[in-house]
Amino acid sequence: MTSEEIIARQGEIEERKAQIDAELDNPEADLDALNEEARTLAEESEQLKNQLQELADKAAEEEETRRKIAEGEIGDTKEHHEEETKMTDLEIRALPEYSEAYKKYIISGDDKECRSLLTTNASGDVPVPVLVENIVKHAWESNAFLAHVRKTAFRGNLKVPFEKSYDPAYVHTEGTTGLTEEDLQLGIVTLTPNNIKKWIKISDEAVAMGGEAFVQYVYEELTQRIMEKLVSELVGKANSAGTSHSDTVIAIPKLTEAPGVMTAQDAAAQLSEEATDLCIALNPLTIQAFNAAYAAGNFAINPFDGLTVIKCSALPAYSSADANAMYAIVGDLKAFQVNYPEGEGIVTKWDDLTYAEDDMVKVVARQYAGYGVTAPGRLVKLCKPAGSATT
Repeated sequence: MTSEEIIARQGEIEERKAQIDAELDNPEADLDALNEEARTLAEESEQLKNQLQELADKAAEEEETRRKIAEGEIGDTKEHHEEETKMTDLEIRALPEYSEAYKKYIISGDDKECRSLLTTNASGDVPVPVLVENIVKHAWESNAFLAHVRKTAFRGNLKVPFEKSYDPAYVHTEGTTGLTEEDLQLGIVTLTPNNIKKWIKISDEAVAMGGEAFVQYVYEELTQRIMEKLVSELVGKANSAGTSHSDTVIAIPKLTEAPGVMTAQDAAAQLSEEATDLCIALNPLTIQAFNAAYAAGNFAINPFDGLTVIKCSALPAYSSADANAMYAIVGDLKAFQVNYPEGEGIVTKWDDLTYAEDDMVKVVARQYAGYGVTAPGRLVKLCKPAGSATT
């Protein structure tokens, strides 16, 4: 395999691993088969990593040979080697050496070593290692909620129009007077980017780890927390939406009903035809309330039939939710949109002074994103009725 093929396959493996993580939450999943597939993928990933390192070593040897030829240290001809293929920046960013250089850049702010390894003069932010790209991609895809959300990368504030109201089409019989022009009223949702931030303290011992180990340790923790906050923000957008459209906010209908065998179906019945990938997002503890209703009904009707169940801790458990509080979201989660005007990467800053006396360093990470509900008719809120029992 070429290095490009290896890197592409590694991406496919990460994507499948994310799918497996999501499938493991399905009560009907074949856990043994999924765990065996995950183990096989991990072994293949390790083999591919070794193959990529072998290719990198070979390329380094060939580069050294070309240098010796150019300087006359060995008796071959320069022309014999000038067609040799150099490593691409993508291949370089997949190397442990680049992760080590990137670690030094995170700590010192000096990007010279990173840029010296690249074959092109990259402008702007220092390109992240492939390892980091895979961490961010895996975190998004393994989050059951975000895996269903629409993601874009438009510059600046993103304005998304939606139909507040409209007239239906009509049949015009020849010779009769036509109807007036359609009365179409549009609203505009503006996705204004915000910085989602998270910081952690790490010990000097952790800093001493190797490049890849350090980068993975820092980015996995920070990325996970940022993704969790993003889900919480999206849930908050749904919760704050009214039941009728405004010029700038899309309405979300509300169904006040306790968990029962028909509750999710009652909510789904209010969705428009544009809602296709139907899900129900709810706290894991709330699933038990629905299962209790399922059992009380002698298991005659599956309350989640036709819906993908998504565990979401950003929503309150039904048992502890206040009266009239939203405890679940039913619908097509592509109604949510997250826009990354600067790309979906995680930017970090380093502070080794604030906690120096404790032998700790502070790492601050941020992700720049705009987010909100941009498609009407796709979501319904389930809210807790006052004094109602689970049925």
